Amino acid sequence: MPTPPLAGSTTGPAALRPLIDTVLTALHDGAHRRDGPLPTGGPDAVTTRTRTITRPVIPDHGTGPHDALRTLVTALAEGAADPAHPLCAAHLHTPPLALATAADLAASALNPSMDSWDQAPAASALEADITAALATEIYPHHPSPDALVTTGGTEANQLALLLARERNGPVQTICAANAHHSITRAAWLLGLPTPVVIPAPTGVMDLEALDEALTEHHRPLLVTATAGTTDTGRIDPLADIADLCTTHGAELHIDAAYGGPLLFSPTHRGKVHGLDRAHSVTLDLHKLGWQPASAGILAVPHRTHLDALHHRASYLNADDDTEAGLPDLLGRSLRTTRRPDALKIAVTLKALGRTGLADLIDRTIATAHHLADLIAKTPTLDLYDRPTISTVLFRPTHADDHTVATIRRTLLTRGHAVLGRAHTDDRLWLKATLLNPHTTPDDLRTLLDLVNQLTNDLAEGNTPR
Repeated sequence: MPTPPLAGSTTGPAALRPLIDTVLTALHDGAHRRDGPLPTGGPDAVTTRTRTITRPVIPDHGTGPHDALRTLVTALAEGAADPAHPLCAAHLHTPPLALATAADLAASALNPSMDSWDQAPAASALEADITAALATEIYPHHPSPDALVTTGGTEANQLALLLARERNGPVQTICAANAHHSITRAAWLLGLPTPVVIPAPTGVMDLEALDEALTEHHRPLLVTATAGTTDTGRIDPLADIADLCTTHGAELHIDAAYGGPLLFSPTHRGKVHGLDRAHSVTLDLHKLGWQPASAGILAVPHRTHLDALHHRASYLNADDDTEAGLPDLLGRSLRTTRRPDALKIAVTLKALGRTGLADLIDRTIATAHHLADLIAKTPTLDLYDRPTISTVLFRPTHADDHTVATIRRTLLTRGHAVLGRAHTDDRLWLKATLLNPHTTPDDLRTLLDLVNQLTNDLAEGNTPR
């Protein structure tokens, strides 16, 4: 019996178009089956519904491309945490721009592999241009800055510590208590000493404690500062930290995964003054760049700082090919096969320009300040502090930590709102990480009304279901 042709097996426009229509319909249908930003019922209910729809995941006989897409995409959309919903505000998880999503589809259809030129001729040239341009935004006064595309802030931070180790040997990392967990994990992964963690009593690195740590430790030192912490969005005093590093002969890495894109905003770029003094900088454009994940960047002030990543595999970058002029891509990542994530970034920057991206950033930060204003005016709520970027912490007045945690989980289980949690100043806070430029004042009031109503229900002894 002859094998039937597999429908949709090619990626030409004629084959993709009907499949894309099916996907768009399924996304629409799935989203409309969900009333809020999250499916109702919690993990057990969502898992049961999803498995009922999608199993068996490997049937004996295939259902065909349209049925498979319709079934699985609808189930995924129905059970999604929708970052485009204005009440989905827990994490650094943005609603991706439609144009970036479309570019991501093109990248998948063309499927360049960024490990050798003959697999990605134009994509390699585009990546070289966009990484150099982004590096120049961070290091405008350096003659040849460069950057690598990573899967996100975690990989970028790991690469930063790896490069510091290759320059200096087993460096001792010094970070503050507000640093991202990936710094400690990177030190463990690379066999480096456990980081020295200094206090951050006001939410940012304590300069006096940093001076003491730099004085006390004498091995090669790498200070890692943060421009946009995960819990509060605070930005360390970058220029002062750079001064201390210069005084003590230490290197500096800045994790600006969250706050780095403020460089594109004339209104807010002063908050990251001193970024250009770091030996390396992490940027993550699937945060304040509205890219589909992944879209991480590691930037360095001079392209030679990346030389330690050079690697030879004769089938990908043979010496004679490189000498003949074929670009050597293998040293652009620790990964071999990798997607052309630079395409969606390039499309976004081309479409929006500096002013368009600045507008998205400014509107998002203004929304966070508006939420802070509403909380400050609400007698039943406590505001932690004014937002530095777009993270706002708050909690019901007089509530204990157990009540705060219960409020958050109940909102999740009911599918009403997605809020994060942060523990600071010895208390647990609800965390709203606002990354949707289209969130309205009415949306913010709805969010606070949900929290207040649930607080009242708990106070009256009504057990959340």
